[in-house]
Amino acid sequence: MTDTRDMLDASPAGVPADASEVAAAIDACLSCVQSCTSCSDADLAEDNVADMTTCIALCLNCADVCDVTARALSRAAHWDLFVVRRLLQACVRSCTNSADECHRHAPHHRHCAICEQVCRACIEACTALLHAEVFRDVEQASGA
Repeated sequence: MTDTRDMLDASPAGVPADASEVAAAIDACLSCVQSCTSCSDADLAEDNVADMTTCIALCLNCADVCDVTARALSRAAHWDLFVVRRLLQACVRSCTNSADECHRHAPHHRHCAICEQVCRACIEACTALLHAEVFRDVEQASGA
């Protein structure tokens, strides 16, 4: 259990989307930061580290994108909806890349199997938030 929802609810400005969905996306992103960071570190300790370089790179990229996404989502009182939407899209893409690569290594490396699951959970949470009405309005206004 986290305090994420409580912090969002405590903001005097409120949240421009469903607070439960925002909190779920923040928590999923933060879990992904930890998982991808740990996975890339474990990859470096593997005997076949040369075979793990793509996984390392994608996990590190994913951790960075998830970190900035969680931080931006946490500042909901001052969202630029266009920027937040693009960050969520980047997060989904980065998590997909990392999950797909971890999937290739999952049969031989437990840390990759765990990381894949965490990345896929982040994809689900961020995708759910992207479907919020507030982002549909931004999508229509931007034409993208």
